[in-house]
Amino acid sequence: MAFVTEKHLDDCKDTYALSPSIKKFTLKDNTFIQTKAGSYEFKRILEEVPNSGRGFLLKIIINSDLTGFKMAITDLSGLRNVNIFKNANSIIQEKFYFQMNALVDRGIFITK
Repeated sequence: MAFVTEKHLDDCKDTYALSPSIKKFTLKDNTFIQTKAGSYEFKRILEEVPNSGRGFLLKIIINSDLTGFKMAITDLSGLRNVNIFKNANSIIQEKFYFQMNALVDRGIFITK
């Protein structure tokens, strides 16, 4: 998957784009981990029941020059994309929107 400037997940109500004011230290302050390739990676498990080990993985990768990103929601193995908005599981959807709204509030993403 190539880096993109904006991303709309299937059936999601928002389209996300990188904020023009994004900074590397902001990524580190928000638990993005810098990889050996220099990109910044963020992973969160979206679980219906906390600490159950069952849910979906939100994975965001931002390239090293902060001009593009990848975002996907997958099964826990990270191999298969999942559409959490198609089913009626509102708890997982709420957790996704809560996490993304926090990243928007901190100046990492903007919504369109």
